[in-house]
Amino acid sequence: QVQLVESGGGLVQAGGSLRLACAASGRGFSYDYIGWFRQAPGREREFVARLTPSGLITFYADSVKGRFTISRDNAKSTAYLQMNALKPEDTAVYYCAADNRPGGSYKYWGQGTQVTVSS
Repeated sequence: QVQLVESGGGLVQAGGSLRLACAASGRGFSYDYIGWFRQAPGREREFVARLTPSGLITFYADSVKGRFTISRDNAKSTAYLQMNALKPEDTAVYYCAADNRPGGSYKYWGQGTQVTVSS
């Protein structure tokens, strides 16, 4: 079992920055692929970013490319999502997810953290 807890959400003005953290506990975090997703009210959950276990390969949604950075510290069993140049359309609940399989699906999910960007 893996437990994931997100933190770092909040209210920020457009153009500002936030860093989300995803703290993992349980079995080996360093073997997991990490994903960040978000869900805005009335919309489906969407992919934001993904990171391989080594931390060397990243993938981003086009909507956040160049503004968001996913990273991890395996020694701390924590993943991060640095969000810069935030826009009102980035407002959503952000979730982290983990799985040790490379296929892009995730077995373990956090409870989410709210990010609100005011215009």
